[in-house]
Amino acid sequence: MEYNRQNVASIIDHTLLKAEATDKNILQCCKEAKKYGFASVCIHPCHVKLAAEVLKGSKVKVATVVGFPLGANLTSVKAFEALQAVEDGADELDMVLNIGALKQGNIDYVEKDVRAVVEAAKGAIVKVIIETCYLTNEEKVLACKLCKNTGAHFVKTSTGLALAGALVEDVALMRRTIGMEMGVKAAGGIRTLESLEAMVEAGANRIGTSAGVKILDQI
Repeated sequence: MEYNRQNVASIIDHTLLKAEATDKNILQCCKEAKKYGFASVCIHPCHVKLAAEVLKGSKVKVATVVGFPLGANLTSVKAFEALQAVEDGADELDMVLNIGALKQGNIDYVEKDVRAVVEAAKGAIVKVIIETCYLTNEEKVLACKLCKNTGAHFVKTSTGLALAGALVEDVALMRRTIGMEMGVKAAGGIRTLESLEAMVEAGANRIGTSAGVKILDQI
């Protein structure tokens, strides 16, 4: 990948998932996304309608979160969240995998949980956050494989709100596990061009960050 401003912007999900985010903040996020050509804005579900209206006619996608940030919501709740988000104008959904269920070996439940969101998404892009900092390497591989089985489009490292964020070695492991059929999104603590480049070189093809503008200023 050539690291020019356009190419870098095109793989960034311009993220604003702070609890205190207001409509004014969302409007600024959308304005920046259109100005710089980011892949999407990634925002809370309550702001999807606003962002979809503001970004209508642009190339910037609207992404939102499902089961965020712990992944412990009931499957029916996650499916409803996904359906509502798409109806409100979301193009992409970043859902959190049920981490506790995975760790206790309840693989059928986890797979059905992810598949329910994929089906409710009605063709919208689904990225599954596996929250790597809580998993062993074996669990990371297992999570990636079951996500691939469901028809999800991406696996993603982190919510950015857990004990740690994206690690190069986790991105590389995820890419080796899923091959080239799915995307890998690195998110959590990526705030410099150097760290973005490291994630891309390891296999990420989407980057989640709230520091997109600062990263572009480093080019």
